[in-house]
Amino acid sequence: MRLWSPDPAQLDRAALVSGWREGLLAQAVLLGRTKGYTRHPQLERFRELDEPATGVITRLAGLADEADRRGYRFDRTRLAGVADETLRMTVTDGQLALEYQHLLAKCDQRAPEWAARLRTEPARPHPVFEVVEGPVASWERAVLP
Repeated sequence: MRLWSPDPAQLDRAALVSGWREGLLAQAVLLGRTKGYTRHPQLERFRELDEPATGVITRLAGLADEADRRGYRFDRTRLAGVADETLRMTVTDGQLALEYQHLLAKCDQRAPEWAARLRTEPARPHPVFEVVEGPVASWERAVLP
């Protein structure tokens, strides 16, 4: 499961689509609708919220907005609630940088032209996140080459 911190506009097609699918799985986990993935480390930052599922729903809404801009159709009826437009979570600059490098490595393999474009712009966070100074998150398990 990869719940990307970068701006959905910076995700290639595969990352956007898988981020939607994996976000729906995260929503199901946080709502107690599944037995698997309950201890997945990427859910820790959502569990810190008063309403963890709302955090994931708000993140998913941002992905759906980007999908709309690209002409894709993500089924918003699968969201188990309403996005909270005022919700802000934090992501460290270290975590955002690591995820951006991870995304670049994936795009080098599956979408080189997308990777080339990404290399010309700085990492931006998903609108739900505010960037704060800090290291890679303790829950992160990604290892870069």
